[in-house]
Amino acid sequence: MEPEKGSLRDRKRRRAREAIIAAAHELFAERGFDGVTVADIAERAEVGRATFFRHFGDKQEVVFGATRLQEAADAEAARIEAAAPIGDSLDAALAYLREVVVAFARRLTEHPEAFSRHERLVAAHPELRARSLTKQRRYAETLYALLLRNGAGRETATLAAELGVACYHAGHTLAEGDPARLAGAVDAAFERLRSPGA
Repeated sequence: MEPEKGSLRDRKRRRAREAIIAAAHELFAERGFDGVTVADIAERAEVGRATFFRHFGDKQEVVFGATRLQEAADAEAARIEAAAPIGDSLDAALAYLREVVVAFARRLTEHPEAFSRHERLVAAHPELRARSLTKQRRYAETLYALLLRNGAGRETATLAAELGVACYHAGHTLAEGDPARLAGAVDAAFERLRSPGA
């Protein structure tokens, strides 16, 4: 087993966060999302309410914290750099985002059971679907900033970022909740943009 990285304080914080996420999902499975309070989660995780709120703003945020979507997006963005400055080429911007967004989809589905559990929970609760839409706007902003960093013009970055998010959503819909199909479906959506007549 690989030793945990980071300082003792970082490791304790990470363990507390993971305990909160695990406790929340156990309770959601047992009682349903609406039947669980922050106090219930904190008690099951054996942490205080203050510790809970150091990691999460509310119980909805725990649902999204489990998949760490923004962290996954940021990690892929940091790992993949454009081969050359993108400039005003929409084709170059989309080719670059295709690599980033497909890698993001692969990372999201590394743990298929957790991905499926998250999807079911969000689908079953309107308030979680609304929170999901808010988070999706952040992903468009992440892609926009990433394109600017790689030399794209503002108009190209705006259009490509929105198209990149649209390709993710189209792939997500076409995959029908199957984590094994998500990355391929997202990739296929980008391919259709590259070859609109196909």
